[in-house]
Amino acid sequence: MQLAGMASNRGRNLMHIADTAPGGAAFSVVLSNEEDAPVIEKATERGIPTEVVERGPEETRDEHEARIIERLESYDVDLVCLDGYMRILTETFLEAAPTTLNVHPSLLPSFPGMDAHEQVLEAGVSVTGCTVHVVDETVDGGPIVTQEPVPVYDGDGIEELKQRVLYEAEFSAYPRVIKWFAEDRVTVEDGDVSVDGDESGQFPARRLKSDDRGRELRYGENPHQEAAVYVDGDSAAPSIVDAAQLNEGAKALSYNNYNDADAALALISEFEEPAAAVIKHTNPAGCAIADDLATAYEDALSTDPMSAFGGIVALNRQCDAATAEAITDSFKEVVVAPGYTDAALDALFEKDNLRVLDVGRGADLDVGADPLVESDLAGGRLVQQRDTQSIVPDDLEIVTDGEPTDKQLETMCFAWRTIKHVKSNAILFADETETVGVGMGQVSRVDAVRLAAMKAEEHAEGKGAEGAVMASDAFFPFPDGIEEAADAGIEAVVQPGGSVNDEDVIAAADDHGIVMAFTGQRAFKH
Repeated sequence: MQLAGMASNRGRNLMHIADTAPGGAAFSVVLSNEEDAPVIEKATERGIPTEVVERGPEETRDEHEARIIERLESYDVDLVCLDGYMRILTETFLEAAPTTLNVHPSLLPSFPGMDAHEQVLEAGVSVTGCTVHVVDETVDGGPIVTQEPVPVYDGDGIEELKQRVLYEAEFSAYPRVIKWFAEDRVTVEDGDVSVDGDESGQFPARRLKSDDRGRELRYGENPHQEAAVYVDGDSAAPSIVDAAQLNEGAKALSYNNYNDADAALALISEFEEPAAAVIKHTNPAGCAIADDLATAYEDALSTDPMSAFGGIVALNRQCDAATAEAITDSFKEVVVAPGYTDAALDALFEKDNLRVLDVGRGADLDVGADPLVESDLAGGRLVQQRDTQSIVPDDLEIVTDGEPTDKQLETMCFAWRTIKHVKSNAILFADETETVGVGMGQVSRVDAVRLAAMKAEEHAEGKGAEGAVMASDAFFPFPDGIEEAADAGIEAVVQPGGSVNDEDVIAAADDHGIVMAFTGQRAFKH
């Protein structure tokens, strides 16, 4: 799509569009009605042809606009973009030119005309923004194509507000509209604008998300990084962000505490049975389910008590005294549970800086987690559905000559629920419903197997890899991972399958008397 830009001053939106080329759009020409307008020099620097058409002292508006149209006719133009063009256009121009757009620094129809920022501050509104609209003969009154909101904060002055509107909102909204036009998605008819594909739903075409700052943190991941935590007021799920910290005298959660505690809560929310997990740097150091909470915690801790030092403990039941006393036997940073007995609090409060968080919304964690998860990218965000997959024995495809026992099938299902919360490449060893060794975050899957085996052999207390089940979050590309597992004493494997070398991997399992099941779906976590 070929654009004509018209500006009376800097034309910063035009230059931003020229630099980003939304939808592949490019300027055929930039025109100004002021000879010394900075936009002319900036366009020339970018190799964009320019035109200056000043209005003569005796020239009427119609005559001036007719000369502008005459100049534009020398160029291939599909869309005209105004940016601080300080003239109201007449029918002479609008009927002869292609669709013409303008951006205004407020949420029209509020605060049209000059001095929009001053009007916003005088009115005392809490939200302003910008509007991209089709130009008609009125002042800022044409059909609206899109808007971008901007918060107005207490203490804002004109310059602070202008910076957010002009360089954040307008730099987002104007290119968006250009891209829509370039993709032939915009229809302007009888004063109405429609955009094909600008739909809502789980993954809407545009995301407008407003969070309120909960509090500023001491620092981020490292002491040289500033940080804050923001609250999503719409979430109904159990949350670390709005969890009550019961021992108010203890120090507040750090950035890393929030991350780790959130990962711990996500893991133990997988299970209906009493479950406990110990998390370190968002990875499980151990996880278990049992008939009672204290046993589940002891089983989880014994997977890797050395790595659990300074970790996060999460429970999916009200914490009782026996569990609390076991937790305080070694140094932990945070405990997360949906409630505590008075005796449990007495035990936990003995540790001055053990943060005790109550995420309770009932007797247990019976409210589903938020359906979407997201992460930052430079220049954007990734958004995906939460991985809620859960398997039962009937979901498994047995691919080896040997068949798993009922106990192994139960362990496979437990291991698969747990490995979803281990950073990839991930390998997890489990025995019945407790972890034995975890190999996480490796760039080689066979190294992840070796790490899990080392953890089970050297760090686990009262249990080991011999006779255990191994889970892998993705397929084995070669038989070497199975060879390593066999050396460790693994007797059963659950993995997605789907490698071009599946036959070789299955043959290796058969050679070592290992039973293997495919889930048909992987469980990457990055």
